[in-house]
Parts: sequence; structure tokens; C-alpha cells
Amino acid sequence: MSGLFLSKGLYPEDFFRATIEFLKREQQADGSIPWFEGGHADPWDHVESAMGLSIGGEYDAAERAYFWLRDSQLADGSWWAAYRNGEVDNRERRETNFVAYIATGVWHHYLISQRREFLQAMWPCVQRAINFVVGQQSPHGDINWAVDADGQSMEDALVTGCSSIYKSLECAWNISVVLGEPRDEWRAARAALGDAMRNKPERFDRTWESKARYSMDWFYPVLTGVVPPAKGSAHLQKRWGEFVEDGLGCRCVSDEPWVTVAESCELTMALLAAGDHARAVNVYSWLHQWRDGNGEYWTGYQMVEDLLWPDERPTWTAAAILLAADALTEHTPAHHLFKEVRLLEVEAELAEEAERYTSGR
Repeated sequence: MSGLFLSKGLYPEDFFRATIEFLKREQQADGSIPWFEGGHADPWDHVESAMGLSIGGEYDAAERAYFWLRDSQLADGSWWAAYRNGEVDNRERRETNFVAYIATGVWHHYLISQRREFLQAMWPCVQRAINFVVGQQSPHGDINWAVDADGQSMEDALVTGCSSIYKSLECAWNISVVLGEPRDEWRAARAALGDAMRNKPERFDRTWESKARYSMDWFYPVLTGVVPPAKGSAHLQKRWGEFVEDGLGCRCVSDEPWVTVAESCELTMALLAAGDHARAVNVYSWLHQWRDGNGEYWTGYQMVEDLLWPDERPTWTAAAILLAADALTEHTPAHHLFKEVRLLEVEAELAEEAERYTSGR
């Protein structure tokens, strides 16, 4: 199917039910969600898939996914790069943006479910994870991309990874405010990271070739609020011709003839964050030609060889489809998460809590 045009209030529940059932089917008994049957799970993509379950109203399944992370968290607050069948599959490193993403997922689930007991149950896990990540922040504001097997910092920073962390710090701050334990040091860390990303480009890609050829480096700063909405449209326009293939989607890298569904979904949300609703609707409408009959979505399409490649239909791609659909249709109370920056103020949250108490809600 192609040409699915979505807008506010037009979330096609029947159409996406098969996609949600796919996520439920791939979830393991322990709560983990691998890329696909027999594949590995990594903390970032696992959270992405859990967010898809939340959008689908599968609250218990989503919470089992988060509780798996809670129960497998290492003593320092991190997770290994990958897991498979209940065992660690990659002990080479622990990536900071993977670790931070738990806060984004937990906040997303709370926004939708309003289950405060879930937020409280996950709070110690979120605290340990974010403290681990903030502990990798340099005096310049950037955050090391990983630690190695021995816990030594791998000292360089990624634009995409730090952008993701920037959003996670927003979510972590909001969780802390709602629970009455505001962590000012997290908000300060977020401010320093944003300053580094906007004003200190020399702090990124210091020890390897620039990753500017990757589309995520282009649109992630808009998606996560590093680039403010007033500048977002101009930012995206600068490299639109390098990455976007009309009628197909967004390239993963500028110099390879390969469009990918997940990146196209994230670009859709970045366009919404930049106020470019018409192009967001249009880009998203192209993506359902890459859907199979079971509601799953192929990773991407290789334009020169005219084939779907690789031969994979990942859970996180399906979840990205659901996140973009929610952003377009405003289906759930979390629809704004990747379109706006919303930092809770302590005083406002306390006033709202008092109102709930006095009204008996």
C-alpha cells in the first residue's frame, strides 16, 4: 500500500493493528524485543519498539519491556551494546545514547498511560542510567559516545548520539519533576550539551571521519530540539536534495542509493518539529509501499539494484512507523514528544499536583 495521507484525528487503527501485533509477537518471554526472530536486542531499539507498544495501547507488554531493562541494568547504570536469548551478545562497549534512551521511553509511556506507579517503579533505573551518561560529559559539554569493556571512556562524540541524549535529558528532567525530585544537574547537563552542539562543532567526530554523510546527523538536531523550530525548516532545506528521494523516502547516507524507512519516519517528525506539516505528510505517505502483508516494514530499498535490502523487517522500523503516525494524527497524549521541547517547571507541576489532590483526582 502507498499514499497513506495522515493528519490530526485520522489515525487508522485497523491498518496499524497488524504492525502492533508484530511487535507483540516478537517480544520474548523475558520482555526483551529483538530486531527480529532470532536476532539481537539493543537497549535503544528495544525502547523504540516498546514505544510502539504504548502507542498501540499494549501497556502491559510495554511495561514488561521496560522492566526487562530495569532487571538487566548493570551496577553502574548502563547496559551492554546487545543481548540475545537472555545473554549478553556484545561486551565490547556500552553506548551512552543507548543508555540514556530509557528516560525517553519511560516518559513516553507515562504520557500515554498516566500510570504513576510505573514511573515510580522505573525511577531508580532512570536515575542510574542518566547519572552514568552525565558522568561521561566533558568540560566542553559534549558526551563521550561509549565506554569500553573495562569501563574506560571512549573519548569522542557523535552528533546523532548526543542529539538523542539531549531529548533523553529533557525527558529525564520531566520525570524527576513529576516525582518531586527535580535533578537540577541533569537540566544543567542538557544546557551544556545543547551549547556544545550548537556552538562547538569541533567537539564532534574528532577521532574518525566526519559522519555528516549520514542523514541522521542532518535531521536529528531538529528532531530532538537542539535546533529550535524557528531555524528548523531552513536547516532541513539546506541538504534536502542530498538525502530525500521523491516518492521513495530518505537516504541513510548521502552517497549510497538506499532509502530507509526508519530514517524517513524520523525525518517526518523532524519536519513536524520544524513546522513543515505538508512535507511531513507527503514523506510519510511514501513509506507504506515498503510494508508487507503482515504489517511489518522492510528496512529499506536499494534504488540502483531495485531490491528491498537487507532482507529484514525490524521491530524498530515498525515502531518508527507508529511514532510518526502518532505525531501526524495526535492519536496519543505523547504525540508531541518529538515535535516540541516541553521542559516542566517545578512550581507548575507542584501546583497541578495540589489541584489533583484537592479535587480528589
